[in-house]
Amino acid sequence: MKALYFVIIISLCCIGCNSTKINKTTSSIPSEVNISENDTLRIENDSLEYEVIIIEPGFNSWLLSTAKPEGYYSQQYLESKNYIYVVEWNNRVRMPSRYDPNLYELTIDYRPDIDYGYEVNYKMYNYFIYFQLKYNQKLSGAFPRI
Repeated sequence: MKALYFVIIISLCCIGCNSTKINKTTSSIPSEVNISENDTLRIENDSLEYEVIIIEPGFNSWLLSTAKPEGYYSQQYLESKNYIYVVEWNNRVRMPSRYDPNLYELTIDYRPDIDYGYEVNYKMYNYFIYFQLKYNQKLSGAFPRI
């Protein structure tokens, strides 16, 4: 099954930064973690067998209020930026002694040969921008601009 485990990474990063851990052997969120429905963004496509769930307090409101609207960027632009961000993210996951392992816990399975569609690429791109701004990280040569 082709799966994009972005949800696991994002939820672990978000929750890891708040000193709460997720049991990595299950895909469910422990009952002691209370996450509002407004902080959960779900994207799925049954034909490609993937699901992306972004659980990050504040991201949904940031996406609606601050991010450029859908259609502003081309899908090709989003795919190329996401690929750069994913490669750097995965490199940081593999170097826990150099980068905060609470921010970068799991790798992201994002393959450039799969067409995830505009919505997935748009929301992933904006999550990477949000992540960099919120946690003062640079996943490419410079801080992102909005």
